[in-house]
Amino acid sequence: MNQILHPVSTPLVRARGVEQLITGVATSDGAGVKLTRVLTQQLQRRLDPFLMLDAFGSDRPDDYIAGFPDHPHRGFETVTYMLAGRMLHRDSAGHEGLLEAGGVQWMTAGRGVIHSEIPQQQEGLMEGFQLWLNLPARDKMSAPWYRDFAANELPRFTTADGVAVTVIAGESHGVPGAVQREATAPLYLDLHLPADSSFAQPLPAGHNAFLYVYRGEVQVAGRQVSAGKMAILANEPDADGVRIEAPGDARALLIAGRPLGERIVQYGPFVMNSEQEIYQALADFRDGQLAEG
Repeated sequence: MNQILHPVSTPLVRARGVEQLITGVATSDGAGVKLTRVLTQQLQRRLDPFLMLDAFGSDRPDDYIAGFPDHPHRGFETVTYMLAGRMLHRDSAGHEGLLEAGGVQWMTAGRGVIHSEIPQQQEGLMEGFQLWLNLPARDKMSAPWYRDFAANELPRFTTADGVAVTVIAGESHGVPGAVQREATAPLYLDLHLPADSSFAQPLPAGHNAFLYVYRGEVQVAGRQVSAGKMAILANEPDADGVRIEAPGDARALLIAGRPLGERIVQYGPFVMNSEQEIYQALADFRDGQLAEG
């Protein structure tokens, strides 16, 4: 485990409040995998540059066993974070990797990739999250990229208050995450908060941010956020971060990023800036050219 014993702490002057609480929508994707869509298409503009967040978790094989057979993507990045279970990734760019508990798969679809994600288990718990991160217009037709991070490759630290932090992207308390992105500057933290603890994270005032609680409950600026709820954090020009307090043991994802401010046009697995670019993506997929570059 990569552990930093003495992270740098930056006091907050004024913490953000909660603008809105969101309850995810039960749905299915792939070949019938049951999941909860937390960040839906209706929230894409508000939470720019993030396009989608799915949470999945079941110990019933029928809920996940068929997985996600071959399907295309263009124009954005996918970040899959596994809490439990094993998933095999294969794609048309020649990448292959086994995503296991505690690991992260980061894929840049760019100009096009066709991939599959298939569970490598017949029973037991499969739990995790998939986040879609938009690409700026200038990078939407970039070359595909892929990287697997095993659990022990992800930077971690523990605060003086006992909060265990995994830094998937961005930087927290002086600890750089596994992935950095210049255009969207994403922050992606997994927080394990013991009872009666708190955690403060600086955030640029102009960045959109949200918190998804997946165990227990926390409080943000006096507002209770229970398991299964997403709190959209208010964009307040004089706020410099967020403070999260946990009355009991809790776990949550804190995600933030710099908005692109560009037009978002989505058609299924394609996210571009215009209808014409969507038509082109569909034509390329139909003609077998999506993943040929």
